[in-house]
Amino acid sequence: MAAARRVGAADPRAGFRREAAEPGPAVPQGLIRAARKSGQLNLSSRSLSEVPQHVWRINLDTPEEAHQNLSFGAADRWWEQTDLTKLILASNKLQCLSEDVKLLPALTVLDVHDNQLTSLPSALGQLENLQKLDVSHNKLKSIPEELLQLSHLKSLLLHHNELSLLPDGFGQLVSLEELDVSNNHLTDIPTSFALLINLVRLNLACNQLQSLPADLSAMKSLRQLDCTKNYLETVPSKLATMASLEQLYLRKNKLRSLPEFPSCKLLKELHAGENQIEILNAENLKYLISLSVLELRDNKIKSVPDEIALLQKLERLDLSNNDISRLPYTLGNLPQLKFLALEGNPLRTIRRDLLQKGTQELLKYLRSKIQDDVTSSNEEPPVTAMTLPSESRINMHAITTLKLLEYSEKQAAVIPDEMFNAVRSNPVTTVNFSKNQLSEVPPRIVELKDSVCDVSLAFNKISSVSPELCMLHKLTHLDIRNNFLTSLPEEMEALTRLQIINLSFNRLKVFPSVLYRIPALETILLANNQVGAIDPLQLQKMDKLGTLDLQNNDLLQVPPELGNCETLRTLLLEGNPFRTPRAAILAKGTAAVLEYLRSRIPT
Repeated sequence: MAAARRVGAADPRAGFRREAAEPGPAVPQGLIRAARKSGQLNLSSRSLSEVPQHVWRINLDTPEEAHQNLSFGAADRWWEQTDLTKLILASNKLQCLSEDVKLLPALTVLDVHDNQLTSLPSALGQLENLQKLDVSHNKLKSIPEELLQLSHLKSLLLHHNELSLLPDGFGQLVSLEELDVSNNHLTDIPTSFALLINLVRLNLACNQLQSLPADLSAMKSLRQLDCTKNYLETVPSKLATMASLEQLYLRKNKLRSLPEFPSCKLLKELHAGENQIEILNAENLKYLISLSVLELRDNKIKSVPDEIALLQKLERLDLSNNDISRLPYTLGNLPQLKFLALEGNPLRTIRRDLLQKGTQELLKYLRSKIQDDVTSSNEEPPVTAMTLPSESRINMHAITTLKLLEYSEKQAAVIPDEMFNAVRSNPVTTVNFSKNQLSEVPPRIVELKDSVCDVSLAFNKISSVSPELCMLHKLTHLDIRNNFLTSLPEEMEALTRLQIINLSFNRLKVFPSVLYRIPALETILLANNQVGAIDPLQLQKMDKLGTLDLQNNDLLQVPPELGNCETLRTLLLEGNPFRTPRAAILAKGTAAVLEYLRSRIPT
């Protein structure tokens, strides 16, 4: 290094040539001087389209101050400079990185996230001391083989790029502890991943994986595995032998069942919402003795086994939007349970007003019923049915006793008139017409306007909300997810008692403005639409709004003023194309996100 400095000092034009070659904004000399002392240089958010040459040569060229007649104090002795170990070039406009990166062999951290890189220089492979490399939020289509030579690399962040495959030799990165390849176009995982035995966190979310290699089970140190939003239909049974696994994310796949977990005694969080799981077996649960979070929302689960009472450490259980009609009373015996979500289920044994009182009241009710569990399960009420020419089966007991009008899972294009005729003067409070082929809201639903509170039209082909539905003035809960809605009519403003509306999996491109004017709304579920913007000032006026789900929409930005929505307890924003807040902030939960947004409000 000393020889290199002498060469630099011998060339009187060195300083001038360096300045002339620099395109774009200059890097202040004060930063360079500080970096020579600290070994760290942060050039983020400087609109750089190219890295100035003197940055790469920071440890080679003689500093400018050495050519000046200055007396140096002990703290300013440039010849005692420190080699650069940390270089941050994030949030610039870089389209490529120079091969001159090899001139910084002491680098342990290189951060170039949020640029426009389409490739990486092969010279990266010469940075043998590199421990963390962040190239996320770029446009990379491939990874150079030379990168696999970085035997000391512990953290590799490749998320939000355009990678369709990873090099076969990926397993050579034996020191890796953190690997994030989420939000790419990967269709499979190299089998050499099995060699990453020191890996603690692996993020494969938002790719196009149809299967996982069973060899992943060899990752004996893995504590967090995220496979959210892929095309997985099954999970290899060998995965259940990963003894160190603590967090497993399987949300938004095509799973029809959960794997059994005989060896995952440390598993604390299991997230498997938005799949096609129909059955929850005792075998799926009985080994999960450390589980504190079980998230199974938006599946097709019809029943919950009594063995759920074995999960004595369970704190959060989310069963929203399934087909559960009855809960096991043993749920009441879970001592740590603080949050139980059940909205969107056709529960018949529990009154809606009880559900709205919160988790603790519900658990108290379930405990009080444990004594009667055996008796009640053996005494099914008699069913009076009339067989009609249409062969529809009308459950008169449901209408008269449970106040339920149900005609679901019939694949019917219309609801038979006989169903409405059967109601007569019986005031039904719940209507379930889900999972049919309805192209419109049944017009005769208006006949129930004086009593009906809860309507489910989910999983149909409805493209617009009819005026008749807007006349159900007692409506508190409307489930119209998985339809073809592109807008909501202004007449819905008349639904002044509406507390919960589920509009997930429709075709809404804008946030329906009429929702801002329904004062009683507590829960708005708008996931999996195409909403591009929200009005935070209007949302602030909704003083009862506690849950807002905007996952998987087209939000390009999150307005900071949303942080002032003080009533929000659950704000879900994952799966949108905005860049801030970052995923790390979102992962900390609603309170942290709101605090972050408030901190960004211009003052």
